[in-house]
Parts: sequence; C-alpha cells; structure tokens
Amino acid sequence: MSQKVLLTFKEVNIILHRLACQLIEKHLDFSDTVLIGIQPRGTFLAERLKDLLEQEYKVKDIALGYLDITFFRDDFRRTDKPLEANRTQINFLVENKKVIFIDDVLFTGRSIRSALTAIQSFGRPSEIELLVLIDRRFSRHLPIQPDYRGRQVDSINNEKVKVAWKEQDGEDGVYLITN
Repeated sequence: MSQKVLLTFKEVNIILHRLACQLIEKHLDFSDTVLIGIQPRGTFLAERLKDLLEQEYKVKDIALGYLDITFFRDDFRRTDKPLEANRTQINFLVENKKVIFIDDVLFTGRSIRSALTAIQSFGRPSEIELLVLIDRRFSRHLPIQPDYRGRQVDSINNEKVKVAWKEQDGEDGVYLITN
C-alpha cells in the first residue's frame, strides 16, 4: 500500500479560504442560506467553513446542520456488516432556503443522491448546491457535479482518497492511497 500527499495542511487552509470567499460572493449575508454537512465526514468541512465565515469574514448567524443519509443509501441492504447511523441535527427550517450540501469527497454521487432524498423530510428548499473538498471526477455513477470544489483529483477505482482532519485524525491533509 502506498500513500501520496495530494494536499498539505497549508494547501487545505488556502482552499478553505477560497471556498469561503466563493460562498460569500454567491450568498452574501447567508440570511436565506443554510449549510448542511453530510454525515459523517462532511461535518468537519462544514464546521471549518462556518468558523471561517464567522470569525475571519464576519458573517453572522450561519445556520449549520448535519444530515445522516445511512438509511437513504441505495446500497444499505447490500452489506453484511451492521450499519451505524449518525445523528441528523437540523434545528431550523429548510423550507424555501438555499441549502448548501457539504461533503469531503465526491466520488460516485450516490451519497449526494441519498442526501437529496433525505432532505425532503425537512421541507422543500428553494435550491440546493454542493460543495466538496475533493472531486473525483472520473468515478461518477450519477450525473452529479459540485457547485464548489476545492481540488479535482483524477484517480482510478483501486485508489482511495483519504481526507484527514485535525479534529479527528490529528492533522489536516489529503492523501491518495493505492492498494
């Protein structure tokens, strides 16, 4: 197994600032916009962006929620291992809001399709956008593309993209792992 560094701590930080600025350009004060981190790994990116927007760019009162898609996945009955659901935490209305789904890696698009189904339980957003740190563009199974992307990665199917967050993994970085 080999591991190649795709993004260092410094590069991740630069990309987070760029993504935050792109969000501000489109959503200004976020009064009609909510951020939703896709559980489990999109929550770290969502929290980072919310903190950056509030602390560095002085945007006030950004609504942040977490969406669990475990039982909305089209493959959840195809595994022998027991599933562990995460907790959905959305304590605001999404009705007529602009929703920004946030996830660390866009791979096949199936997680986002699941999120589109799951969010309907909370109302009907006026629009939904997708922000990802890593877009694995040649591995899509569904016609889903990000509105905001940190970095595009061309990888083949036996390669895995691992995003490390200091909150969980002790460091920030993105790695390409080949088995």
